[in-house]
Amino acid sequence: MKMKSQSLGLIAMVAILPALAAPALAFTGQKLAGEAKISIDEARAIALKAHPGKITDEELEREGGGTGLRYSFDIKAGGATQEVGVDARTGKVLENAPEGPHPD
Repeated sequence: MKMKSQSLGLIAMVAILPALAAPALAFTGQKLAGEAKISIDEARAIALKAHPGKITDEELEREGGGTGLRYSFDIKAGGATQEVGVDARTGKVLENAPEGPHPD
């Protein structure tokens, strides 16, 4: 009997582990994702096409300009960080400028 209950406990742990390993949120602002017509993956590709480099931060936020909902990416290339904003409903690049001295 003891062996059977240990096996069931192990099976339960194996079933739960994948859920524990997954991050709670893929990006800041994910609760707004239902309002976006462009996915985060599509927005990343658009941002990296506008400014190649490595994305160091990303979020979905309400902000003026465009349709009012945008993905914002910090992209590092060399020693500089560029902020690229992509409209979450149209995919249009709204911002592509060096990160200011007071980042969000």
